[in-house]
Amino acid sequence: MENLNQIFDVFIQVKDNFIHKVEEDGFIASNQDQTKAIFSDKWTEVERMEDVSELYSFQRDWFLNLYGFENESALKTFLADKEYIIDTGCGLGYKAAWFAELAPHATVIGIDISDAAILAAKNYKHISNLFFLKSDIAETGLKKGSIDFVVCDQVIMHTESPELTFKHLSELTSMKGQFACYVYRKKALPRELVDDYFRSQTLEIPNNKMWEFSEQLTVLGKTLSELKVSFISPDIPLLGIKGGEYDIQRFIYWNFLKCFWKDEWSFDLNKSTNYDWYAPSNAKRFSLQEFLNMGKENNMKLEFLHDEEACYSGRFSK
Repeated sequence: MENLNQIFDVFIQVKDNFIHKVEEDGFIASNQDQTKAIFSDKWTEVERMEDVSELYSFQRDWFLNLYGFENESALKTFLADKEYIIDTGCGLGYKAAWFAELAPHATVIGIDISDAAILAAKNYKHISNLFFLKSDIAETGLKKGSIDFVVCDQVIMHTESPELTFKHLSELTSMKGQFACYVYRKKALPRELVDDYFRSQTLEIPNNKMWEFSEQLTVLGKTLSELKVSFISPDIPLLGIKGGEYDIQRFIYWNFLKCFWKDEWSFDLNKSTNYDWYAPSNAKRFSLQEFLNMGKENNMKLEFLHDEEACYSGRFSK
């Protein structure tokens, strides 16, 4: 309890493994409030899925790739001198729990604006160095320079202002620490136009309709994937479409419409991935230069950069 108090700028109370900020967060913008509700709904649904462990395993492996760790042992070595670790936008807390198990000497806090933080606290009471906080990750209440490893994986785009969230999380990073961050990458023009349309409409679309829409997209993605059709597309620079050989499902996915499908996952897990993309009204995409500029504007030095079709990710230090 005492070591938690020393890293917070606000008064906190700790019950079991759940941290309460006595002073509640202030005004939440309508888009962010909608995002909070969407992810509360999403994580409640995902937790019930029988194959949720497959998602956890995939995400742990992808995390290593996204942030430049050759394997789990390399991450464990990296965490060996980290005293305080936060996983911002932690969802159901599986990555925060992973960090806590790899670094039993450290204090790990999972932070999420949604009710997933409450579910995570219930599920991981057995890990003594792991705590959870329900909070806007742009206003954590933590002291500047107090955190040795700040993680914001696949989350910052869903905040009201990713740039201000990046600034806040950079400020929390200690002088010996690092900040790991992931952003959505801008895609071909037709895909961006469709994505932007849904960002403007999701506040008005009922949640049950978004789940219905996500199911339709999942059926489409599965159907296209099962065609097993590949073709050569020309380069179309004015639309941002890169030439080359494509599977038909991936061509539509990257350039026109996110209709996610992964054969190894259940239908419901695929559906939740499509819901995750279209339901939140906040989901900004970035060019590489825009991502790197956020680091420069906050006097952060780039330690590692990863670049793939879906995203940019990196580790930054002071």
